[in-house]
Amino acid sequence: MNFFLKFFRILPPELAHRLALDSLNFVHKIGIINLFYKKPKMDAFSFVGMNLRNRLGTAAGLDKNGDYIDCLGELGFGFLEVGTVTPIPQDGNSKPRVFRNFQDESIINRLGFNNKGVDHLVKNLKSRSYKGIVGVNIGANKESEGEQRIKDYLLCIEKVYKYADYITVNISSPNTPNLRDLQNANNLSNLVLSIENKVKELKTKIPFFLKISPDETNESIENIVKTLETSFFKGVIATNTTIDKTNLTNKKYKEIEGGLSGKPLMESSTDKIKLIKSISNGEIPVIGVGGVMNFEDFNKKIEAGSELVQIYTGFVIKGPNILNEILDTDD
Repeated sequence: MNFFLKFFRILPPELAHRLALDSLNFVHKIGIINLFYKKPKMDAFSFVGMNLRNRLGTAAGLDKNGDYIDCLGELGFGFLEVGTVTPIPQDGNSKPRVFRNFQDESIINRLGFNNKGVDHLVKNLKSRSYKGIVGVNIGANKESEGEQRIKDYLLCIEKVYKYADYITVNISSPNTPNLRDLQNANNLSNLVLSIENKVKELKTKIPFFLKISPDETNESIENIVKTLETSFFKGVIATNTTIDKTNLTNKKYKEIEGGLSGKPLMESSTDKIKLIKSISNGEIPVIGVGGVMNFEDFNKKIEAGSELVQIYTGFVIKGPNILNEILDTDD
């Protein structure tokens, strides 16, 4: 496994990502994945009505189109989150747009919601053999503005709700212009009300989560929490990537535009979890994500108040064995 990780490191980031997942998918399909990988222990956990194999899942972005649900599920994750998906397929921003900083165990991306569109994802959700929990992260197309952005979310919900175990509304990516404006008080209230009306119309009971930015002020986080407390949303995913690169020791990455994930995000994203729990008196469920590279990081997210934890950059940098490192460690 270490040989493959070293090989993928010398390839361009997006090519390495695709080849790594294609290779995993291949060994899964021919039934030899267990020759290379030992599944971690299962530790069943119940969360907002969902029964999970364990508390560790994938974050959105790892499998944008749901092309790898079955092979990722075979690794032993407690749950998977696919996306971010938009109504219309889009190429995303121009390349290069992914930058791996191994010195700081981090990645900067400015992908811009590149995906094959919601219809492609729905086909994969319908055909999956994986029986575990799968959430869908939804977003708006880059060209959509104003009310059309809200319509984008509603369309994605209509398409995926029958095939998703939960839905995450992503309003916090830094790579779609002005998307984070949806976290502002008036915009957020409008969005939440529109989604709530759509959910009532569809008569679905699946949980909804709001994915927030680590770059919001305390006042903004308080408003988000108060808005969600009086809504149908079940909880928060904290957090997305950050545009703050002051923690990077490798100076050549400090001026690169895009969202930073990985180890430098760990502290600020965990602080946001603590803040959300403090404001809500521990009442709002939280899925923690951002900077989890080992069991210690995972445990800090739990201690901060998150009931579940997601990984992305840690998986990319360390490979599938990070699951065993986290899940097979005794508390």
